[in-house]
Amino acid sequence: MKMVFEDLGQVDYLKAWEYQKRVFNGLIASKLSGKTTENKLLFCEHPHVYTLGKSGNRQNLLINDEMLKKIGASYYHIDRGGDITYHGPGQLVGYPLFDLDSINISIKEFVYNIEEILIRTVAGYGIEASRIEKAAGVWVDAGNAVKARKIAAIGMKIHKKVSMHGFALNVNTDLNYFSYIIPCGLKDKGVTSINRETGKKIDIQEVKSVVAKNFKEIFGFK
Repeated sequence: MKMVFEDLGQVDYLKAWEYQKRVFNGLIASKLSGKTTENKLLFCEHPHVYTLGKSGNRQNLLINDEMLKKIGASYYHIDRGGDITYHGPGQLVGYPLFDLDSINISIKEFVYNIEEILIRTVAGYGIEASRIEKAAGVWVDAGNAVKARKIAAIGMKIHKKVSMHGFALNVNTDLNYFSYIIPCGLKDKGVTSINRETGKKIDIQEVKSVVAKNFKEIFGFK
């Protein structure tokens, strides 16, 4: 199986979202017409932005429009699952636009595999991470209710078993921006990054290479 990979670099959230929608709609059109679909993985970083999932609670954004402007952040209510999250410089955002039928996988397995990719990625930096039941994403100290902190978030839209949106892995992220929200609507959980856990500035290009390699291994792509 083949996966097409694109690194968009630093890109405005709205521009990336519009591009995703074009690819996503093209995938669905190809699938419905019986044509071969082309699975695509996009990587990028965004300027400071908060996004709220379609069924999320706006009250989990703790600041008003004036404060958003003051901290240089944008806000969008979008069409993925999940609640509110933050994207910004130093964070690796990945958008897998996949036809799950083409790789013969269920939605549950798909999300599980993405979590596994991220768990393996941070393990390469000496960070032990795992899952928390009924809380999508990847967590450090997942078994400790007090210390548990999220290092990677996942929020997807899947229609006709075609996916868009994806994951955000905190690499060198300014975690102060999370203080303006209740991340993913979970009041009692913190956030972290590879930088915070290791005490080192991390080469984000290197992280991209590791994540792409893990995608190929886990999903069996060329």
